[in-house]
Amino acid sequence: MVIELAILTPFVIVMLLVVVAFGRVTHARSLVDAAAAAGARAASLTGTPGQADAEGRAAALAALAGAGLTCTGPSVDVDTSAVRPGGHVAVSVRCTADLSALTLTGLGGAMVLTGQAISPVEAHRDLGSAP
Repeated sequence: MVIELAILTPFVIVMLLVVVAFGRVTHARSLVDAAAAAGARAASLTGTPGQADAEGRAAALAALAGAGLTCTGPSVDVDTSAVRPGGHVAVSVRCTADLSALTLTGLGGAMVLTGQAISPVEAHRDLGSAP
């Protein structure tokens, strides 16, 4: 029985580490999606496409920083082409996450995480001035 335990213990430990690694990657993906949603919401509440771009970027980057996700060169793209009453704002967030802490599981290196979100602009809104 001791020999069986000695043989199976490393396998069980590696399996547990793989489960933890996939959990961390899934959590990081949800944080990137949440950052995109925060950026889209902030952009949809502004008065002009220029403000929407600035506010959307700032909100998405703040959400990434506030979540504790360490990204190498995060990028935020705000699509303001449909900013009009009844339109929408789309935000895409791209983040390269460092996975070097997961090298024991074979997932070391880096992974590019992307998130997209769309937020509607109110249909009865006057976009000539800020809210």
